[in-house]
Amino acid sequence: MIETKSMKQPFSLKLSSSLFVVIWCLIASFPIIWIAVMSIKLPIDAFSSNPIAVIFGPVTSNQRYSLSFQELFFCTLFAVLFFKFREQLYTFYSQFIKFSYSVNITFFYIFSIIIFYFAFKAFNYFIPVIDVLNIKILGYTFEHYQTVWIERGFSNYFKNSVIVTFGVVIVSLTFGTLAGFALARTSSSIAFWILVIALVFRALPHSILVAGYLPFFMNSSEILRPILGDLAPTFFGKPYAVIAVLVAINQPFTIWLMRSFFQNIPSELDEAARIDGCSHFQAFIKIIMPIMWPGVITTGLFSFMLGYNDYLVTSLLLDGQNQTMVPAISGLFNRDTSTTDQVVAVAAAVSITAPLFLLVLFFQKQIVSGLTAGAVKG
Repeated sequence: MIETKSMKQPFSLKLSSSLFVVIWCLIASFPIIWIAVMSIKLPIDAFSSNPIAVIFGPVTSNQRYSLSFQELFFCTLFAVLFFKFREQLYTFYSQFIKFSYSVNITFFYIFSIIIFYFAFKAFNYFIPVIDVLNIKILGYTFEHYQTVWIERGFSNYFKNSVIVTFGVVIVSLTFGTLAGFALARTSSSIAFWILVIALVFRALPHSILVAGYLPFFMNSSEILRPILGDLAPTFFGKPYAVIAVLVAINQPFTIWLMRSFFQNIPSELDEAARIDGCSHFQAFIKIIMPIMWPGVITTGLFSFMLGYNDYLVTSLLLDGQNQTMVPAISGLFNRDTSTTDQVVAVAAAVSITAPLFLLVLFFQKQIVSGLTAGAVKG
C-alpha cells in the first residue's frame, strides 16, 4: 500500500510510537519472562541478588546442564529463521495437512518443535566442537517442573482445572448463545429488562453469589434425599458446585456479548432460511452459527479465562483433593518453605500460563475477527 503525503507520519511520531510500544511490551512481558528464567535455575541462582547470575545461572551450569556459545547461536539462528519464514513454511505445510486452521496451526507448531529437537541433536553430533565456542554460558534444569507435576501431584490440580474450565465454557456458551440469539431477534420490552437484570447480577461481588449458594451446597444431600433417595449427591467440595457458581457469574456477560454479535447479523438471513423450509432451530444451526464462530470463540475465551483464573470461588467451594491450579499455587507460595520449594512454586506458576498462550496462539484469527466484528459499518 502506497502511503500518501497527507497520511505520512513524521519520523518523530513513528519513533516515539515505536519506542512506546517496545517499552510497554517489555514492561508487560517482563514478569512472565523473569519467572520463566527463574524456574529453570537452581535456587542459589534463581534468588541471587545479581540479575546476571539469575539469567545465566553459573551454579546451574556447573551442577546441571548448560548451553554453550555454539549451541546458543544455533538456537538463536533457528528461531530467527523460523519466525522470518513462518508464513512461507506454514503455506508449504498446509498443502499436505488440510484440516481447520486451529488444528493445522497446532500440528504445525508441534512439528516445528520436533524438527528443532532433531536438528539440535544433529548439530551437536555432526558439527565439530570449537573449543572457543564450547564455553558453557547458559545454565538450565527442568527438575523443578518434574517435582511440581509428578512429586507434588500438580497434574491432579490441572485435571480439576480442566473439568471446571470446560464445564464453565460449555454451559455458558450453550445457554448464552441461545439466549443471546433470542434477545437479539425480539423487540419485546421484556428483553430489555432481562438484560438490565443480567447486568445487575454481573455487577454483584462474587462472594455474594457464593454465600447464596453455600447453604444449598452444604446440605444438598439432605435437601435432595426425599427426591433421589440414597443417590442424592453432595455438592460442596465438588467441581460441579464451582461450575454452577461460575456460570451464574459469567452468564450475564456471555448473554450481552453474544447478543451484540447476533445483532450484527442481518435478520434477512433467518427469513431466507425460513422461506427455504428451515425451522427456526435449523436456521440457527445451519445458517447463523457458521457465521458466528469468531464471536463464539471470542466469548468462549472470556469464559475460559474466568474459569481458569478464578481464585475466590474455587478456594471457598473445593476441598483439597478437588482443588484447581490457581488456589494450589497460592498455597505453595504461602507456605513457610525453603528456597527450593519457592522455585518449585515458580515453576507451577509458569506452568499455568502455557495453556493461555497456546489458546490465544491457536485461535488468534478467530479472536481478532470476533473482537472487530461490527467495528466498521456502512
